[in-house]
Amino acid sequence: QVQLVESGGGLVQTGGSLRLSCAASGRTFSSRAMGWFRQAPGKEREFVAAIHWSGGSTNYADSVKGRFTISRDNAKNTVYLQMNSLKPEDTAVYYCAAKAGTYASGSPFEYDYWGQGTQVTVSS
Repeated sequence: QVQLVESGGGLVQTGGSLRLSCAASGRTFSSRAMGWFRQAPGKEREFVAAIHWSGGSTNYADSVKGRFTISRDNAKNTVYLQMNSLKPEDTAVYYCAAKAGTYASGSPFEYDYWGQGTQVTVSS
């Protein structure tokens, strides 16, 4: 069993930055790939970024490449999403997720555990 709690969301102006954190409980955190997804009002949940259990491999959606960075600290059971150059279209609820296995998949169907989400709002 893995429990995930996101934090760090908020309101920011266009061009600003935020860092999201996801604290995980459970002894299997370090053996799992982790991902960030987001869902805007009226839209489906979409992939943002994912990271291999070791942190050695990452995967990003085209819409965030070059602006967002995913990282993890297995000693702290925490995964991060650094978001720079934010745009209004980045406004969404951001969810942290954990999956069995180590591959940093972009498919939400492969993720077994989800956090409650944290709101990110980018004003124009």
